[in-house]
Amino acid sequence: MTATEAIDGAALLDDIEAFHRRFNVFPTESAFVAVTLWNAHTHMLDCFDSTPRLAFLSPEPASGKTRALEIVETLVPQPMVAVNASASALFRAVSGLEARPTILFDEIDTVFGPKAGENEQLRGFLNAGYRRIGVMYRCVGDGSNQQVQEFPSFCAVAVAGLGSLPDTILTRSVIIRMRRRARNEHVEPYRQRIHEAEGNALRKQLAAWADSIRERVDGAFPQMPDEVTDRPADVWEPLLAVAEAAGGDWPKRARAACVELVTLAKADDKGSVGIRLLIDLRDHVLNGIDRLPTVAVLDRLCSLDEAPWADMSGRPLDARSLAKLLGEYMTDDNTPIKARNIKTGGGVLKGYYAADLHDAWARYCPPPPESATSATSATSQVSRVEKVADGLFVSAT
Repeated sequence: MTATEAIDGAALLDDIEAFHRRFNVFPTESAFVAVTLWNAHTHMLDCFDSTPRLAFLSPEPASGKTRALEIVETLVPQPMVAVNASASALFRAVSGLEARPTILFDEIDTVFGPKAGENEQLRGFLNAGYRRIGVMYRCVGDGSNQQVQEFPSFCAVAVAGLGSLPDTILTRSVIIRMRRRARNEHVEPYRQRIHEAEGNALRKQLAAWADSIRERVDGAFPQMPDEVTDRPADVWEPLLAVAEAAGGDWPKRARAACVELVTLAKADDKGSVGIRLLIDLRDHVLNGIDRLPTVAVLDRLCSLDEAPWADMSGRPLDARSLAKLLGEYMTDDNTPIKARNIKTGGGVLKGYYAADLHDAWARYCPPPPESATSATSATSQVSRVEKVADGLFVSAT
């Protein structure tokens, strides 16, 4: 191809996708689309306000995560393979090298997994570097002669590991849930001495194509699918911009992949303990009931199958912990949710009112399942008293 010939972006992305398919088995077609677009966007980072993290995660070893990262390595600019690298080393590499590296972090579970220690500096680096304006501040100098210096952190990052990641990183990521190959799924063996050069040749084409479309992509804001807003829209905006520039069927495929993977991420997101509590209160505890004493709330929560409330670090959820969790959320008049008096046939007990939870349910919880009756329709009529443990609770018929 001569310098004057235009590069067919759609055909080039087809070739990148085909290269991945030779060595990787991804869980969905959308994953191939997302990874291909992510590879391309790394060559034009300065055109975007953010760069999504690419996360290959799996519940078990031998699920193809490292291989996926190895193929990505051949396609991205200035790959920097990191295993258990410190935050200081990474941000100095990003700010100090002549060309911005693409960081490929394998075995990320050794950093953020359950057996790892606190790694807030690395988490801060990964979060800060997601945005173009992201910087890390450090004191530089000797003894008392130190000055605060900012180190740019904006760079593309792909990670691979077992389990999950901190929520702050997951929400900034395109997540690929890897799994072991089935017996009928086959890939070509990857031979670095042979195939690395093939990937590098595609990388050169990607770099040339990126240079040719940079002005068209810079400042472009593709229309997002209606279902994708807020942080997921920020994550996918660079990838959709690349697809728009490539043309062909890539814009359509990119939008379909965006909706599918964002929906899957929401389904996999169990949320914080607080959000899980709000959902269980809405769908299972106060479902059709307008008020309930604390003792009854705890009894119902702890009896839920596959819920964490019966074993919170070795002991059941108690009234103090329940109050602390709910006190983080506000009622519709912007006061913390707290237990109030409930009159029963046996006297007055402390408990919770569905009306106090309506605002938190609307703001933090996904829509209830169709089979569940929303607690917002609970009537105020109280007609039945039942005994639970040593306390009474009131329920509506």
